[in-house]
Amino acid sequence: MIIKIVFSYIVGYLGLTIEGYYIERFINMCRSNKIAIWHLKRTKDVQLDCKTGIHDFKEVCKIAKKTKCKVKITRKRGLPFLLHRYKKRKIFFILLIVMILLTMISSHFVWNVDIREENEQELENIAKEIEEAGLKTGVLKSKIKTKEIINKIRLERNDIAWMGIELKGTNAIVKVVKADEKPEIIKDDEYCSIISDKIGMITKINAQTGTANVKVGDTINKGDTLINGWMEGKYTGIRYVHAKGEVQAKVWYTKYKNIPYNTTERIETGNIENQYTIQLNNFKINLHKGVSKFKIYDTIETENKMKLFSDFYLPISIIKTTHKEIEEKPKTYEIEEAKNIGIQELQEELEKEIEKKESIVGKNINTYEKEGSIDVYVTYEVLENIGTEEKIVF
Repeated sequence: MIIKIVFSYIVGYLGLTIEGYYIERFINMCRSNKIAIWHLKRTKDVQLDCKTGIHDFKEVCKIAKKTKCKVKITRKRGLPFLLHRYKKRKIFFILLIVMILLTMISSHFVWNVDIREENEQELENIAKEIEEAGLKTGVLKSKIKTKEIINKIRLERNDIAWMGIELKGTNAIVKVVKADEKPEIIKDDEYCSIISDKIGMITKINAQTGTANVKVGDTINKGDTLINGWMEGKYTGIRYVHAKGEVQAKVWYTKYKNIPYNTTERIETGNIENQYTIQLNNFKINLHKGVSKFKIYDTIETENKMKLFSDFYLPISIIKTTHKEIEEKPKTYEIEEAKNIGIQELQEELEKEIEKKESIVGKNINTYEKEGSIDVYVTYEVLENIGTEEKIVF
């Protein structure tokens, strides 16, 4: 019965209103004669709304006559009625057939490459390398060798921990997990020293194994030895060890900015202009004429790829180009105002770089007035544990 109902949607069906005193008898006779009626709804005691296939309509009328019921057609639905309605519109059907054929053909190609990086960790040039490896829009799905592409990219890059490619419809989903950057791990039975990885001033040093090479108050550069990987005894002489210990230093983070007294301020006027372009794979059709009417503007471009379903993309996309009008006005800063702007901007930049704000122990600000501008330097003093292990090579 369910198959028959689905089939009726394709070949056409009718919405009916049955009116009479023997509605139950009408329903029972339809069922006993295996006539499909569905979506039964009793609107009144003597009235029933239902649906039936067009091929069963004559039989429904015969049963209605036997049960002394009246039949009224309330709606006509399905492909036959649609074709009848548009039978004089030949161009419409030709375009419809062409669209169906193009959709069937396009289903064998990839029209969208969706790169998903775990935790939004961006991998430089990954999209370009995936394209060069053979996965790009317009490629036949049958020609895409996912394992070969994955192996090629992983051999060329050491910053990828895992990579997978899944083809869904006309969409290629590329999942990439970035590899953690880990320092070289030196085994406990190997000899090593602890080397400074930053510039700073020693505030604390505790050599658990090995010999301290610096003391509190010493200024060290990157690459200086903090704890030597050897120990010297009165009777044992020099013996090499795996250096271990804690080294704390005051590290300096400095940023510089030049702020001119006379500058140009860019202000959005609120006027915008949208332009649209249809892109068919690599072919573009501009729906606008000429360039923007604005003299000065910022441009934002967004691409909306057409798709039938969630993963069935078409080789068609709409590109929306938004121009935002900008008005440029001359702006003059007083010396103190320019200095404060520079200090605020530099502090915001530095605080983004420093992970632990509570480790900031000092701040130095220096400004130098010049002709037409001011140089601003901001330095943060931060307490950090420094040092990295470096293997001793004999």
